Amino acid sequence: MKAVIPAAGLGSRFLPATKAQPKEMLPVVDKPAIQYIVEEALEAGVDEVIIVNSRDKKSIEDQFSPHDALVNHLRGVGKDSYADAVEHAGTLPVSFVYQDEPLGLGHAVHVAAPMTGDDMFFVMLGDVLVPDNTMCQRMREVSEAHGGASVIAVLPVPDDEVSRFGIIGGEDLGDGVWRVTEMVEKPALEDAPSNLASFGRYLLSPTVMELLATTEPGAGGEIQLTDALVSLLDREEMYAIVIDPSDGYDTGTVPSWIAANVAQAMKDPKIAAYLKETVGPLFA
Repeated sequence: MKAVIPAAGLGSRFLPATKAQPKEMLPVVDKPAIQYIVEEALEAGVDEVIIVNSRDKKSIEDQFSPHDALVNHLRGVGKDSYADAVEHAGTLPVSFVYQDEPLGLGHAVHVAAPMTGDDMFFVMLGDVLVPDNTMCQRMREVSEAHGGASVIAVLPVPDDEVSRFGIIGGEDLGDGVWRVTEMVEKPALEDAPSNLASFGRYLLSPTVMELLATTEPGAGGEIQLTDALVSLLDREEMYAIVIDPSDGYDTGTVPSWIAANVAQAMKDPKIAAYLKETVGPLFA
């Protein structure tokens, strides 16, 4: 099974920081955000991660390439833990394809079609981190329990945020699982079938790639993944797992990226103690 990570966007919300550095390479504590997502995919049993990249974002490729000279230097000066970390990143099973025009998320996913073949595949958006690496495994379990159906992750959002997201409707099967019967992209609150919004993790049938090949541009003149998923509902069943907001971190804006860094840093006792001493008083 493959995982597809779209990473060709401009990262405009982080300018000027992302003028020369891809948003996906901004660190969350001590690793670039995209490495967390690659490792999450591998924990879920994926054998290859396909990053849909821009040709301008060479540093993403450098992150997942061997760097023997740096490893040897670090070992030579006794910094073995750093050498191990660099060596680990360079040996992860990551491949690259390119989206040469910004034609939407659906288009970015379809660029990877030749590499996903006729198998189920994950789509994992780079704005969301799931540090405990359990969400995709749960999605696989639900898919297997329902005959290999597609599964998406959703979370409840406040009424004033419903119009910002793709919202599902359907039947609550219990135990945090829904059978999806409809999807609406950014509906007005009064038109929304629920308050459950797509979270950025998808386990999809290969039929989705077929549908994306003929999906017409939608909102914003772009090819939308949601439009293909709506078409999928006419052909196959789809399910959703409802997650808690604390299960993942949003890193898509500057404030949420800072919050993700703090939340992840507080898991390290030494860093947590330092933060409490140095910046804790600011929040007293």
